[in-house]
Amino acid sequence: MTPIAQAVTVSLEDLKKGNIAFSTLQEAFGPESLGILIIKGVPSEFKHLRHSALSYASYLGNLPREELEKLTHPASRYLTGWSQGVETLKNGQVDTHKGSYYANCAFYLNPLLSCAEPTKEFNTDNFPEYLSPNVWPSPQLLPGFKDAVQDLCRMVIDVAVLVAGACDKFAEQEIEGYPEGYLRKVVRTSSTTKARLLHYFPREPSTGKGGEKGDEDEDDWCATHLDHGCLTGLTSAMFIDESAHPPTASSNSSSSPSSLDPLPELDASPDPAAGLYIKSRSGETVQVKIPRDCIAFQTGETLERITEGKFKAVPHFVRGCRPEKSGGRIARNTLAVFTQPNLGELVDVKGGLNFGEFAKGVVAKNTVPSG
Repeated sequence: MTPIAQAVTVSLEDLKKGNIAFSTLQEAFGPESLGILIIKGVPSEFKHLRHSALSYASYLGNLPREELEKLTHPASRYLTGWSQGVETLKNGQVDTHKGSYYANCAFYLNPLLSCAEPTKEFNTDNFPEYLSPNVWPSPQLLPGFKDAVQDLCRMVIDVAVLVAGACDKFAEQEIEGYPEGYLRKVVRTSSTTKARLLHYFPREPSTGKGGEKGDEDEDDWCATHLDHGCLTGLTSAMFIDESAHPPTASSNSSSSPSSLDPLPELDASPDPAAGLYIKSRSGETVQVKIPRDCIAFQTGETLERITEGKFKAVPHFVRGCRPEKSGGRIARNTLAVFTQPNLGELVDVKGGLNFGEFAKGVVAKNTVPSG
Protein backbone atom coordinates (compact mmCIF):
# COMPACT_ATOMS: atom_id res chain seq x y z
CA MET A 1 0.00 0.00 0.00
CA THR A 2 1.35 3.42 -0.98
CA PRO A 3 2.18 5.56 2.07
CA ILE A 4 0.36 8.85 2.63
CA ALA A 5 2.74 11.76 3.14
CA GLN A 6 2.06 14.80 5.30
CA ALA A 7 2.68 17.88 3.20
CA VAL A 8 4.10 21.04 4.74
CA THR A 9 1.22 23.33 5.76
CA VAL A 10 1.23 27.06 6.55
CA SER A 11 -1.53 29.57 7.21
CA LEU A 12 -2.64 32.31 4.85
CA GLU A 13 -2.30 34.75 7.74
CA ASP A 14 1.38 33.89 8.20
CA LEU A 15 1.93 34.32 4.46
CA LYS A 16 0.36 37.77 4.59
CA LYS A 17 2.54 38.75 7.55
CA GLY A 18 5.72 37.36 5.98
CA ASN A 19 6.17 34.88 8.82
CA ILE A 20 7.21 31.83 6.78
CA ALA A 21 10.61 30.54 7.91
CA PHE A 22 13.19 29.75 5.26
CA SER A 23 13.50 26.25 6.73
CA THR A 24 9.77 25.74 6.10
CA LEU A 25 10.16 26.71 2.45
CA GLN A 26 13.13 24.37 2.07
CA GLU A 27 11.11 21.56 3.64
CA ALA A 28 8.26 22.25 1.20
CA PHE A 29 10.13 23.06 -2.03
CA GLY A 30 13.84 22.26 -1.57
CA PRO A 31 15.99 19.46 -3.02
CA GLU A 32 14.84 16.93 -0.38
CA SER A 33 11.19 18.00 -0.40
CA LEU A 34 7.94 16.71 -1.87
CA GLY A 35 7.62 19.98 -3.77
CA ILE A 36 4.22 20.89 -2.36
CA LEU A 37 2.95 23.46 0.15
CA ILE A 38 -0.60 23.53 1.54
CA ILE A 39 -2.21 26.82 2.56
CA LYS A 40 -4.88 26.71 5.26
CA GLY A 41 -7.14 29.48 6.51
CA VAL A 42 -8.10 30.65 3.03
CA PRO A 43 -11.09 33.04 2.67
CA SER A 44 -14.44 31.51 3.60
CA GLU A 45 -15.88 32.04 0.11
CA PHE A 46 -13.36 29.53 -1.26
CA LYS A 47 -15.67 26.68 -0.19
CA HIS A 48 -18.49 27.85 -2.44
CA LEU A 49 -16.20 28.85 -5.32
CA ARG A 50 -14.53 25.43 -5.35
CA HIS A 51 -17.83 23.52 -5.14
CA SER A 52 -19.37 25.54 -7.95
CA ALA A 53 -16.42 25.46 -10.39
CA LEU A 54 -15.66 21.76 -9.90
CA SER A 55 -19.33 20.87 -10.41
CA TYR A 56 -19.11 22.53 -13.82
CA ALA A 57 -16.37 20.06 -14.79
CA SER A 58 -18.99 17.29 -14.75
CA TYR A 59 -21.58 19.42 -16.52
CA LEU A 60 -19.01 20.21 -19.20
CA GLY A 61 -17.74 16.64 -19.59
CA ASN A 62 -21.28 15.38 -20.15
CA LEU A 63 -22.23 17.79 -22.91
CA PRO A 64 -23.09 16.21 -26.27
CA ARG A 65 -20.04 15.44 -28.39
CA GLU A 66 -21.03 17.99 -31.04
CA GLU A 67 -21.09 20.75 -28.39
CA LEU A 68 -17.70 19.74 -27.02
CA GLU A 69 -16.24 19.82 -30.52
CA LYS A 70 -17.26 23.49 -30.76
CA LEU A 71 -15.08 24.15 -27.69
CA THR A 72 -11.93 22.45 -29.02
CA HIS A 73 -9.05 24.47 -30.44
CA PRO A 74 -6.46 22.28 -32.21
CA ALA A 75 -4.47 25.30 -33.45
CA SER A 76 -3.48 26.12 -29.85
CA ARG A 77 -2.36 22.51 -29.33
CA TYR A 78 -5.51 22.20 -27.23
CA LEU A 79 -4.18 24.65 -24.63
CA THR A 80 -7.36 26.65 -25.07
CA GLY A 81 -10.84 25.20 -24.57
CA TRP A 82 -11.86 21.55 -24.28
CA SER A 83 -9.79 18.50 -25.11
CA GLN A 84 -9.82 14.76 -24.61
CA GLY A 85 -7.43 12.17 -25.99
CA VAL A 86 -4.69 14.61 -27.02
CA GLU A 87 -2.03 13.68 -24.46
CA THR A 88 0.17 10.63 -24.51
CA LEU A 89 0.94 8.40 -21.54
CA LYS A 90 4.34 6.90 -20.79
CA ASN A 91 3.47 3.74 -22.72
CA GLY A 92 2.66 5.77 -25.82
CA GLN A 93 -1.10 5.33 -25.53
CA VAL A 94 -3.38 8.32 -26.01
CA ASP A 95 -4.96 9.38 -22.72
CA THR A 96 -8.75 9.22 -22.97
CA HIS A 97 -9.39 8.82 -19.24
CA LYS A 98 -9.78 12.52 -18.64
CA GLY A 99 -11.10 15.60 -20.33
CA SER A 100 -9.87 19.08 -19.62
CA TYR A 101 -10.81 22.66 -20.22
CA TYR A 102 -8.01 25.23 -20.48
CA ALA A 103 -8.59 28.93 -19.87
CA ASN A 104 -6.16 31.80 -20.20
CA CYS A 105 -6.08 33.80 -16.97
CA ALA A 106 -5.27 37.18 -18.54
CA PHE A 107 -8.58 38.28 -17.00
CA TYR A 108 -6.67 38.45 -13.70
CA LEU A 109 -4.88 41.53 -15.06
CA ASN A 110 -7.74 42.93 -17.10
CA PRO A 111 -11.31 41.55 -17.25
CA LEU A 112 -11.45 42.53 -20.92
CA LEU A 113 -8.51 40.31 -21.91
CA SER A 114 -9.18 36.82 -23.24
CA CYS A 115 -5.50 35.97 -23.68
CA ALA A 116 -2.10 37.62 -23.61
CA GLU A 117 -1.78 40.56 -25.98
CA PRO A 118 0.32 39.78 -29.07
CA THR A 119 3.67 41.44 -29.70
CA LYS A 120 6.05 41.48 -32.64
CA GLU A 121 8.00 38.58 -31.11
CA PHE A 122 5.03 36.59 -29.81
CA ASN A 123 1.82 36.46 -31.83
CA THR A 124 -0.94 34.09 -32.85
CA ASP A 125 1.13 32.79 -35.76
CA ASN A 126 4.09 31.55 -33.71
CA PHE A 127 2.57 31.18 -30.23
CA PRO A 128 -1.09 30.15 -30.61
CA GLU A 129 -0.75 28.05 -27.41
CA TYR A 130 -0.80 31.24 -25.34
CA LEU A 131 -2.27 33.84 -27.68
CA SER A 132 -5.52 32.18 -28.71
CA PRO A 133 -8.62 33.75 -27.09
CA ASN A 134 -10.61 31.72 -24.60
CA VAL A 135 -13.40 29.51 -25.94
CA TRP A 136 -16.12 29.67 -23.29
CA PRO A 137 -19.28 27.54 -23.41
CA SER A 138 -22.29 29.66 -24.29
CA PRO A 139 -24.26 31.03 -21.31
CA GLN A 140 -27.34 29.34 -22.74
CA LEU A 141 -25.59 25.97 -22.65
CA LEU A 142 -23.76 26.26 -19.30
CA PRO A 143 -25.00 29.37 -17.51
CA GLY A 144 -22.58 30.63 -14.89
CA PHE A 145 -19.60 28.54 -16.10
CA LYS A 146 -17.33 31.46 -17.00
CA ASP A 147 -17.92 33.36 -13.76
CA ALA A 148 -17.43 30.24 -11.61
CA VAL A 149 -14.10 29.36 -13.21
CA GLN A 150 -12.78 32.92 -13.25
CA ASP A 151 -13.74 33.65 -9.64
CA LEU A 152 -11.99 30.53 -8.34
CA CYS A 153 -8.90 31.21 -10.46
CA ARG A 154 -8.63 34.75 -9.14
CA MET A 155 -8.58 33.53 -5.56
CA VAL A 156 -5.96 30.87 -6.31
CA ILE A 157 -3.73 33.43 -8.06
CA ASP A 158 -4.14 35.89 -5.17
CA VAL A 159 -2.73 33.25 -2.82
CA ALA A 160 -0.03 32.27 -5.33
CA VAL A 161 1.23 35.87 -5.27
CA LEU A 162 1.75 35.58 -1.51
CA VAL A 163 3.56 32.24 -1.85
CA ALA A 164 5.77 33.77 -4.53
CA GLY A 165 6.61 36.64 -2.20
CA ALA A 166 7.78 34.19 0.47
CA CYS A 167 9.93 32.40 -2.13
CA ASP A 168 11.46 35.72 -3.15
CA LYS A 169 12.66 36.46 0.38
CA PHE A 170 14.42 33.10 0.45
CA ALA A 171 15.94 33.53 -3.03
CA GLU A 172 17.13 37.06 -2.34
CA GLN A 173 19.22 35.73 0.54
CA GLU A 174 20.39 32.49 -1.07
CA ILE A 175 21.03 33.46 -4.73
CA GLU A 176 23.58 36.07 -5.69
CA GLY A 177 22.12 38.72 -7.96
CA TYR A 178 18.51 37.52 -7.59
CA PRO A 179 16.23 40.42 -8.60
CA GLU A 180 14.22 41.73 -5.65
CA GLY A 181 10.60 40.56 -5.71
CA TYR A 182 11.08 38.80 -9.07
CA LEU A 183 8.81 35.77 -8.64
CA ARG A 184 6.03 37.81 -7.08
CA LYS A 185 6.15 40.20 -10.03
CA VAL A 186 6.11 37.29 -12.48
CA VAL A 187 3.03 35.71 -10.87
CA ARG A 188 1.17 38.98 -10.24
CA THR A 189 1.69 40.51 -13.70
CA SER A 190 1.53 37.45 -15.96
CA SER A 191 -1.03 37.33 -18.74
CA THR A 192 -0.04 33.78 -19.73
CA THR A 193 -1.10 31.95 -16.54
CA LYS A 194 -3.30 29.01 -17.51
CA ALA A 195 -6.12 27.29 -15.64
CA ARG A 196 -7.07 23.70 -16.30
CA LEU A 197 -10.43 22.37 -15.16
CA LEU A 198 -10.12 18.58 -15.13
CA HIS A 199 -12.79 15.91 -15.39
CA TYR A 200 -11.71 12.31 -14.85
CA PHE A 201 -14.47 10.29 -16.45
CA PRO A 202 -16.14 7.46 -14.54
CA ARG A 203 -14.72 4.11 -15.58
CA GLU A 204 -17.05 1.36 -16.65
CA PRO A 205 -16.84 -1.77 -14.44
CA SER A 206 -16.47 -4.05 -17.46
CA THR A 207 -13.40 -2.30 -18.82
CA GLY A 208 -9.89 -1.65 -17.73
CA LYS A 209 -6.62 -1.01 -19.46
CA GLY A 210 -6.91 -1.82 -23.12
CA GLY A 211 -10.65 -2.47 -22.76
CA GLU A 212 -10.20 -5.52 -20.58
CA LYS A 213 -10.13 -6.17 -16.89
CA GLY A 214 -6.71 -6.11 -15.38
CA ASP A 215 -4.19 -4.11 -13.44
CA GLU A 216 -3.24 -0.66 -14.67
CA ASP A 217 0.09 1.07 -14.48
CA GLU A 218 0.14 3.25 -11.43
CA ASP A 219 0.10 6.47 -13.44
CA ASP A 220 -2.18 5.52 -16.32
CA TRP A 221 -4.72 8.13 -15.25
CA CYS A 222 -2.29 11.01 -15.71
CA ALA A 223 1.26 10.06 -16.54
CA THR A 224 4.14 11.06 -14.29
CA HIS A 225 5.24 14.55 -15.29
CA LEU A 226 6.68 17.88 -14.21
CA ASP A 227 4.66 21.07 -14.52
CA HIS A 228 6.60 23.62 -16.55
CA GLY A 229 5.39 26.79 -14.85
CA CYS A 230 6.35 28.45 -11.56
CA LEU A 231 3.78 27.48 -8.93
CA THR A 232 0.78 25.27 -9.71
CA GLY A 233 -2.23 26.06 -7.54
CA LEU A 234 -4.40 23.02 -6.81
CA THR A 235 -7.78 22.45 -5.22
CA SER A 236 -8.65 19.19 -3.55
CA ALA A 237 -10.53 16.82 -5.84
CA MET A 238 -14.31 16.58 -5.88
CA PHE A 239 -15.84 13.12 -6.28
CA ILE A 240 -19.33 12.91 -7.76
CA ASP A 241 -21.60 9.93 -8.30
CA GLU A 242 -22.88 10.77 -11.75
CA SER A 243 -25.29 7.84 -11.79
CA ALA A 244 -27.09 9.19 -8.72
CA HIS A 245 -26.80 12.83 -9.81
CA PRO A 246 -26.72 13.11 -13.61
CA PRO A 247 -24.83 16.32 -14.52
CA THR A 248 -27.13 17.76 -17.14
CA ALA A 249 -28.45 21.32 -17.34
CA SER A 250 -31.99 19.96 -17.68
CA SER A 251 -31.75 18.43 -14.20
CA ASN A 252 -31.51 21.88 -12.59
CA SER A 253 -34.33 23.34 -10.55
CA SER A 254 -34.83 26.43 -12.75
CA SER A 255 -35.69 26.28 -16.43
CA SER A 256 -33.61 29.41 -17.18
CA PRO A 257 -31.01 29.68 -14.40
CA SER A 258 -28.22 32.26 -14.17
CA SER A 259 -26.00 29.43 -12.95
CA LEU A 260 -26.25 25.67 -12.56
CA ASP A 261 -26.75 24.08 -9.16
CA PRO A 262 -23.58 22.67 -7.55
CA LEU A 263 -23.64 18.87 -7.63
CA PRO A 264 -23.68 16.80 -4.43
CA GLU A 265 -20.12 15.92 -3.41
CA LEU A 266 -19.20 12.60 -1.88
CA ASP A 267 -17.75 12.88 1.62
CA ALA A 268 -14.59 11.12 0.45
CA SER A 269 -13.24 9.18 -2.47
CA PRO A 270 -14.80 5.70 -2.61
CA ASP A 271 -11.41 4.45 -3.76
CA PRO A 272 -8.63 5.29 -1.27
CA ALA A 273 -6.07 4.83 -4.05
CA ALA A 274 -7.56 7.64 -6.16
CA GLY A 275 -5.75 10.95 -5.97
CA LEU A 276 -2.47 12.82 -6.27
CA TYR A 277 0.84 10.97 -6.09
CA ILE A 278 4.34 12.39 -5.83
CA LYS A 279 7.65 10.73 -6.64
CA SER A 280 9.90 11.71 -3.74
CA ARG A 281 13.55 12.65 -4.19
CA SER A 282 14.53 9.20 -2.90
CA GLY A 283 12.42 7.56 -5.60
CA GLU A 284 9.60 6.56 -3.27
CA THR A 285 6.01 7.08 -4.44
CA VAL A 286 3.74 8.71 -1.86
CA GLN A 287 0.14 9.86 -1.92
CA VAL A 288 -0.67 13.43 -0.85
CA LYS A 289 -4.13 14.50 0.24
CA ILE A 290 -5.20 18.13 -0.02
CA PRO A 291 -7.83 19.16 2.56
CA ARG A 292 -11.06 20.41 1.05
CA ASP A 293 -10.74 23.85 2.63
CA CYS A 294 -7.13 24.44 1.54
CA ILE A 295 -5.20 25.41 -1.57
CA ALA A 296 -1.99 23.57 -2.43
CA PHE A 297 0.95 24.76 -4.51
CA GLN A 298 3.38 22.51 -6.38
CA THR A 299 6.74 23.48 -7.83
CA GLY A 300 7.32 23.61 -11.59
CA GLU A 301 10.35 23.57 -13.86
CA THR A 302 10.36 27.33 -14.34
CA LEU A 303 10.60 27.88 -10.59
CA GLU A 304 13.53 25.45 -10.47
CA ARG A 305 15.32 27.41 -13.19
CA ILE A 306 14.57 30.82 -11.67
CA THR A 307 15.88 29.70 -8.27
CA GLU A 308 18.92 27.96 -9.81
CA GLY A 309 17.86 24.63 -8.34
CA LYS A 310 17.28 25.85 -4.78
CA PHE A 311 13.66 24.78 -5.25
CA LYS A 312 12.97 21.62 -7.27
CA ALA A 313 10.13 20.73 -9.64
CA VAL A 314 8.04 17.82 -8.38
CA PRO A 315 7.33 14.66 -10.46
CA HIS A 316 3.70 13.68 -9.88
CA PHE A 317 0.77 11.78 -11.33
CA VAL A 318 -2.92 11.19 -10.67
CA ARG A 319 -5.11 8.11 -10.32
CA GLY A 320 -8.87 8.14 -10.67
CA CYS A 321 -11.43 5.84 -9.07
CA ARG A 322 -11.16 2.20 -10.06
CA PRO A 323 -14.59 0.93 -11.16
CA GLU A 324 -14.46 -2.16 -8.95
CA LYS A 325 -13.98 0.09 -5.89
CA SER A 326 -16.42 2.87 -6.64
CA GLY A 327 -19.79 1.11 -6.62
CA GLY A 328 -21.13 3.62 -9.13
CA ARG A 329 -20.17 6.00 -11.91
CA ILE A 330 -17.74 8.14 -9.92
CA ALA A 331 -16.12 11.16 -11.54
CA ARG A 332 -13.13 13.05 -10.16
CA ASN A 333 -12.96 16.80 -10.80
CA THR A 334 -10.29 19.31 -9.88
CA LEU A 335 -8.70 22.59 -10.91
CA ALA A 336 -5.05 23.38 -11.54
CA VAL A 337 -3.82 26.95 -12.06
CA PHE A 338 -0.38 27.13 -13.68
CA THR A 339 1.21 30.45 -12.78
CA GLN A 340 3.96 31.18 -15.24
CA PRO A 341 5.95 34.10 -16.67
CA ASN A 342 5.00 36.25 -19.58
CA LEU A 343 6.45 34.84 -22.79
CA GLY A 344 9.39 37.23 -22.98
CA GLU A 345 10.49 36.81 -19.35
CA LEU A 346 13.78 34.98 -18.88
CA VAL A 347 13.61 31.70 -16.99
CA ASP A 348 17.32 31.05 -17.44
CA VAL A 349 19.19 34.32 -17.20
CA LYS A 350 22.62 32.80 -17.82
CA GLY A 351 21.39 30.78 -20.79
CA GLY A 352 19.22 33.56 -22.20
CA LEU A 353 16.16 31.28 -22.44
CA ASN A 354 12.78 32.99 -22.24
CA PHE A 355 9.59 31.32 -21.10
CA GLY A 356 8.01 31.25 -24.54
CA GLU A 357 10.87 29.23 -26.03
CA PHE A 358 10.99 26.92 -23.03
CA ALA A 359 7.24 26.29 -22.93
CA LYS A 360 6.97 25.61 -26.65
CA GLY A 361 9.40 22.72 -26.37
CA VAL A 362 7.52 21.22 -23.44
CA VAL A 363 4.13 21.47 -25.16
CA ALA A 364 5.48 19.87 -28.34
CA LYS A 365 6.64 16.84 -26.32
CA ASN A 366 3.41 16.32 -24.43
CA THR A 367 0.60 16.61 -26.95
CA VAL A 368 -0.59 14.85 -30.05
CA PRO A 369 0.08 16.96 -33.20
CA SER A 370 -2.98 19.04 -34.11
CA GLY A 371 -2.84 18.16 -37.78
